[in-house]
Amino acid sequence: MNIKEVVEQILTSCEIPRLEKTCDQLMAGDWDAEVTGIVTTFMATVDVIKDAVAKGANLIITHEPTYFTGLDQTDWLEGDEVYLLKKKLIDDNQINIWRFHDHMHFRRPDLIYVGLNKELGWADYAIPETMHCYEIPTTKVKELTAFFKEKFEMDVVQIIGEHDAEVKRVGILVGGGSLGLGSEQMPMEVMRNENLDVIVCGEILEWTLCAYVRDASQLGLNKSLIILGHNRTEEAGMKYLPDWLETFLPAELPISFSEAGEPFTYL
Repeated sequence: MNIKEVVEQILTSCEIPRLEKTCDQLMAGDWDAEVTGIVTTFMATVDVIKDAVAKGANLIITHEPTYFTGLDQTDWLEGDEVYLLKKKLIDDNQINIWRFHDHMHFRRPDLIYVGLNKELGWADYAIPETMHCYEIPTTKVKELTAFFKEKFEMDVVQIIGEHDAEVKRVGILVGGGSLGLGSEQMPMEVMRNENLDVIVCGEILEWTLCAYVRDASQLGLNKSLIILGHNRTEEAGMKYLPDWLETFLPAELPISFSEAGEPFTYL
């Protein structure tokens, strides 16, 4: 199969109308190139590209941008050393990179949450007809945080609220979902309308959801926020994506996951 045929199979299997305006594009490579193997990843970092080369895979399916902006614009990168060296690595190894973001999130169920629920073991805790809300066995904020640290191999987690507060109703807003997706108040409305004790999120703005939860906690309300970061909340979706791809792509086509990993180290 060539790149175009693989992508067509994926988009068809999403079972949603094709999006006209989308970042799901071929970011590098040739639509007619024969696929030797597929690597799924949260982001096509230099290390991920090298891992794909080592595996003999020439198609990387990435969830997030390759070239540092939301739509992978490269006009501003003309003559940029980082861009030129990364592009050379891609070109020299004939790597093809296709972004799978919008259709992945618009599919029902959202494939990022499918992988996240598998990683956490939370599928049975999902509250029907809610925006990714869960009712878990009662625990404390610090215990829930320790659970996430172990699951996602994190050294540091940011928290707002009382560490010893008991929580049961949990909302998860992966990636940039906690920024509101065009509606700044959306995360706070979810917390209020679903009577959540805690929200687990990716990205943050300190004057929106963070401020809301901090004020709530300071007013004596049982509200907390656990901030895991964009990568840690979404990468599990790409980790388990091969399971879904293998249900409709040829069995002889090697498909594996390459972890981009949390981008930070801590002093």
